[in-house]
Amino acid sequence: MIYLTRRYSLAAAHILAQPAFSPEENERIFGKCANPGGHGHDYGFEVSVTGPVDPETGQIIAPGLLDEIFEQAVARRFSHRLLNEEIPFGALVPTAENIARVCHEALAETVKNRSTASLAQLRVTETPRNFVEQGELL
Repeated sequence: MIYLTRRYSLAAAHILAQPAFSPEENERIFGKCANPGGHGHDYGFEVSVTGPVDPETGQIIAPGLLDEIFEQAVARRFSHRLLNEEIPFGALVPTAENIARVCHEALAETVKNRSTASLAQLRVTETPRNFVEQGELL
């Protein structure tokens, strides 16, 4: 299997808090990340796709097309936003795990609709010590 991986970044903020929990319970579970004022990250994204290699171009997908897809499916929705105020994070705690799930779903659908490639894996890096991977490329 052959994969193409492109890296992207975007800045966004979030508050890790479950609305159904008390402030004390959120602080116990999420620590300082439950601060009602929120905090920001420079998230890193690694988008890996697989599929047939076009015999004419030698590519799985044109890198520029994957850039457009990331911009449309992820960056326009979440860049420089408080994630808690964006759908679906009003009802879903915007943890790195949930960010990966939401973005994976959006990217998979858009890659499928705009190319012959398919999304193999998405890695979301929140901090140098914390990243989440979703997909088949492990």
